[in-house]
Amino acid sequence: MSGRARLALCAWAATLMASCALLPLVTPASWILQVAVMLGVQTGVGAATRRVPLARPLTVAAQALVTLLMLTLVFARQQAVAGIVPGPEALRHFADLFQQGGDDIARYAIPAPLESDGIRLMLFGGVMVIGLAVDTLAVTFRSAAPAGLPLLALYSVAAGLSDGGADWLWFLVAAGGYLMLLLAEGRDRLSQWGRVFGGAPRTPGGEPGPVAPIRTGRRIGVLALGLALVVPAVLPSMSGGLLDGAGTGIGAGNGNGGTISAVNPLVSLRDSLNVDEDRQVMSLKTNSSDVGDLYLRIVSLDDFDGSTWKPSKRHVTGVPDRFPTPIGLGADVKRAEIETRISAADWYAQDWLPMPYPPSGVQVGGKWRYEPVGMTLVGDHGQTTRGKTYLVKSLDVQPTAEQLADAPEPPKALKDEYTKLPKSVPAVVAKTAREVTAGATSHYEQAVKLQDWFTLTGGFQYSTQVQVGTGPDAIAKFLKEKEGFCVHFSFAMAAMARSLGIPARVAVGFAPGAPQSDQSVSVGLKDAHAWPELYFEGVGWTRFEPTPNRGVAPSYTQTDTPGNSLPDVPRPTESAGSNASTAPSASTSCAQADKRDAACSGALSVGTAKPGDSGPPWYQIALWALLGLLVVAVPLLPMLWRVRRRSVRLASAQHTGLGVPAARSRAERGAATTDDVSLTVVGTAVEADARYAAEVAAVHVLAVWRELTDTAWDYGIPPDDALTPRKAAARIVRLGQLDGSTAESVHRVASAVEQVLFAPQPQSVPGLPDDVRRLRAALRSRVSWTTRVRAVVAPRSAVRALWDVMDRWTAFKSRTADRWTSLVRRPRPSSQQGG
Repeated sequence: MSGRARLALCAWAATLMASCALLPLVTPASWILQVAVMLGVQTGVGAATRRVPLARPLTVAAQALVTLLMLTLVFARQQAVAGIVPGPEALRHFADLFQQGGDDIARYAIPAPLESDGIRLMLFGGVMVIGLAVDTLAVTFRSAAPAGLPLLALYSVAAGLSDGGADWLWFLVAAGGYLMLLLAEGRDRLSQWGRVFGGAPRTPGGEPGPVAPIRTGRRIGVLALGLALVVPAVLPSMSGGLLDGAGTGIGAGNGNGGTISAVNPLVSLRDSLNVDEDRQVMSLKTNSSDVGDLYLRIVSLDDFDGSTWKPSKRHVTGVPDRFPTPIGLGADVKRAEIETRISAADWYAQDWLPMPYPPSGVQVGGKWRYEPVGMTLVGDHGQTTRGKTYLVKSLDVQPTAEQLADAPEPPKALKDEYTKLPKSVPAVVAKTAREVTAGATSHYEQAVKLQDWFTLTGGFQYSTQVQVGTGPDAIAKFLKEKEGFCVHFSFAMAAMARSLGIPARVAVGFAPGAPQSDQSVSVGLKDAHAWPELYFEGVGWTRFEPTPNRGVAPSYTQTDTPGNSLPDVPRPTESAGSNASTAPSASTSCAQADKRDAACSGALSVGTAKPGDSGPPWYQIALWALLGLLVVAVPLLPMLWRVRRRSVRLASAQHTGLGVPAARSRAERGAATTDDVSLTVVGTAVEADARYAAEVAAVHVLAVWRELTDTAWDYGIPPDDALTPRKAAARIVRLGQLDGSTAESVHRVASAVEQVLFAPQPQSVPGLPDDVRRLRAALRSRVSWTTRVRAVVAPRSAVRALWDVMDRWTAFKSRTADRWTSLVRRPRPSSQQGG
């Protein structure tokens, strides 16, 4: 097998090994066999086109075309021309499948079912694209090192989506594939110089050891693996991100700092409202006189990207004994502190702790952390609400309509953050908001008019059968069709409020439950709810209720306002009530098909839904992973370059073939054993062989001399190219204060250099690499530990890498200029004129 074929096989294996990180994400795992066959076809096409040979871009284009044909054959055969050629209909089918895949990812928990064609296309297509990138970089362009970037992207996406249980195992598998690819490339490059020689036996009569480049490659690989395993333990953890599942932990550290990215809980909200059996989620008791206004808030969604609302990434701290006063709440606003004891069902596992807003303190067991902006608690490293009983102290804030109407402008920073609207939001949103609030004299009156328009005068209908909707036109579609549930109403009112300059966000949690005969309140699945919160300076974040027939309209919005003479309409809430089931259902798990049909209840439980739009896109995860890799790798580049350069120089000199005298001796033997007819021809050929061997030997001797001077430079003796080799050697001996044997080694290398430069018949000098190693050991023993560390980690001679790049750039510009000049000055053919 040729070196390039072996490299192509290693690239195929490396991609397949990195793809194993995706195995926990879908079920069944048999897809890996199909992908292996498709990758094999892709690799085979690349190998065939390189043997033709085709130009590199044509090789890549051929592989990409075959990849597209295979995907068409598997996923769009009925829509394709002749069952394999993709046409416009097939491309539209691909787009539909990608859309379906995104929706399915948002609905299914891990592992997702492979029966979804959308998920299969995203899985197969992603692996095939990564495989094409790896093959192109490692084989077509003969650069295996950059091929690690697409492999890293593939692993990072898988690690970001998985539950983290066996991430270390898949990392080792992927890293093993990458190291195998690097070693194959190194062996292929080394073989171009001749046969691969073994090193000296480690024991008398033993087998030869590996050559220096292979030993160095192994050491670098072990070092890289060690750093990759150790650095994550030292740096802040990346767990708990938007794509993490329940139970993986949130943030990092010991509970006193870090960041949090909340999972968007809206996907499971509609399913919770549509369940047939209204199971009890929580039971609570409170000393509040008005349990009908006791909302339980889980998380606030304040990041609006034009398509949906999501939680922002926030800093988290340890849970304080006493929560600070809510932002914006003035001293003149009436308030009362209430206590609520909440007991969560033993089946309800929620990462966020449901609490009345704004909380002033909480007593709860377990590992929890506090997010100060939203005033919420989030479980740390697998902590959930399952079976928890906890006590919450909260403020019952009772502003008056006058206080809200007279609220001054909020701080500029807060207003800028919470009134941002992307340009993708349709203009009809702001236009409708202005029409509905026409005549209002304050932001408060605008907010009340919006709430009344949604609940009373706008003709909207409440329905949980409507899809949540995605894309920038989702709100515009809702405003036109006027049918939806709490997600649609809260999203629309918050976006319209922002268009009017009112800071707004969306809260997710539970509407007030049903009072029981024992003075408790039962909160069920059907009480899952979302509502907008608007900010008024002096009062703070204030709840509004735009959803018809859900929740309770706040008392401060029920007073008469200019232009509003409609009576208040009570808004009953559906709740678990006294007939709610407190026991878990007969089956503790649901089939994937049942989840898709909303037959399983998951009220805002992160563990039952994995929204695809709740986290950063895969390329952002890959970008951060690449950035982390660069942070670790860039400082090590000088050391790695220097180790590689030293091993190449000394190994090539150690295993140089025949020297000049040996070549001449072979020429004489060849002439003596040849008849007179072919004597001249053979002698000439052997003499040419001898000249070639002399040139190779000269190159290797000069490489050893460069390594010697660079070694001295690394340990503080800069080179002086103006000196002859003999004087340069004397200078190194003097400045390095070398002993007699080491000085003799330095002069021996210098003498060999002078011979290849000036002697007509230079003599071969064995053992030059050992002379350089002897110098390095001597210098290392005579310098301080800081100099030794710098010589290894930040060697001075590594600047030659930059010089090499500059020289190549200069040569490239020169060649380009010469070619351009030849094209410009090319004479045009003279036209012949008839006489």
